[in-house]
Amino acid sequence: MDTLTVSDVMTTHVLTARPAMPLKELARVLTEHRVGALPVLDADDRVIGMVSERDLLSKQAQPLPRPRRWWQTRRARREIRRAEADTVAHLMTRRPVTVGPAAKLAEAARRMTEHELKHLPVVDDGGSLVGIVSRADLIGAYLRTDEQIRTAVLDDVFLHVLWTDATQVEVSVTDGIVTIDGTVEQRSTAEMAEHLVRRLDGVVDVVCTLAYRVDDGGLDGRPPHRPQARPTTTTDTAGITT
Repeated sequence: MDTLTVSDVMTTHVLTARPAMPLKELARVLTEHRVGALPVLDADDRVIGMVSERDLLSKQAQPLPRPRRWWQTRRARREIRRAEADTVAHLMTRRPVTVGPAAKLAEAARRMTEHELKHLPVVDDGGSLVGIVSRADLIGAYLRTDEQIRTAVLDDVFLHVLWTDATQVEVSVTDGIVTIDGTVEQRSTAEMAEHLVRRLDGVVDVVCTLAYRVDDGGLDGRPPHRPQARPTTTTDTAGITT
């Protein structure tokens, strides 16, 4: 199914920092290039940290070193380290959250949301930097037109994944909300269609009223929750409906 991955939206020309970079130089790069964060690379170009505008602000908020105490929390010790920092190595966030280029946009969005991040370094299997993805990059997926979404529903979902005759269903899209009506052969097909359409890039919501001819138990064997398609009725010559 044609779903965007991180590699489709990431920026490949990435400004980076090294641990020994002075904070004055860091501030200059962030300001001149209007970026909010930089991946920090080691000598082998592997990502070992992230440093951001927020880190610099934290440094400004605590300009004077504070005494260290054994009972201080890890966060407090980190803030003390930042207050004493004069290079990126002491200011950066170590062991940063990263994502792979083949990850779905939904996975990148989940990591950003869970960790309250605005940027994710994109790394290969060896931990080397291949790009960076931002919130704006992910939001851009919602810019798909309604017609593009409708085409994806009919071609990518019904034709190429479910192997269903698209002439048996009606699909309309308004402001990213997909409405699906019609009849399919099995209940599991109707449920899978709704599930797959919700995963398409740019889909805001799905209204699925698909009926089915055969109740095969659905995807998880639950009792029927949609009416089956009504059988076609015929009338014989005596006027009796069968």
